[in-house]
Amino acid sequence: ATGTVYDILAKTNLPRGLIPKGVRSYDLKPDGKVEKYKFQFASTFGGIIHDGSITEVYGVNLQVKFAWLGVNQVVRAGSQLTFHVQTFTQSFPVSNFPVSPSCS
Repeated sequence: ATGTVYDILAKTNLPRGLIPKGVRSYDLKPDGKVEKYKFQFASTFGGIIHDGSITEVYGVNLQVKFAWLGVNQVVRAGSQLTFHVQTFTQSFPVSNFPVSPSCS
């Protein structure tokens, strides 16, 4: 792959804060699929990166009240990121994702 996964996010109008800090390598498929291993957790996450969205997301959960639910898709519309989580959506300002979070 050429550049970092953060470069790919920038080229597709997505904030770098969607991917945790410390991702050292990734595999970008010709169809736009990206896959990466989180080193601290030894788990896999991925999806298909398009301009302004990531579809077919797997390995990413969003905490809703007391439950962790799987994210299916992330879409950018202007200054908002909408996370599609099972049967509902949750939107956040893009400005909430300026830098990659650190994994513990």
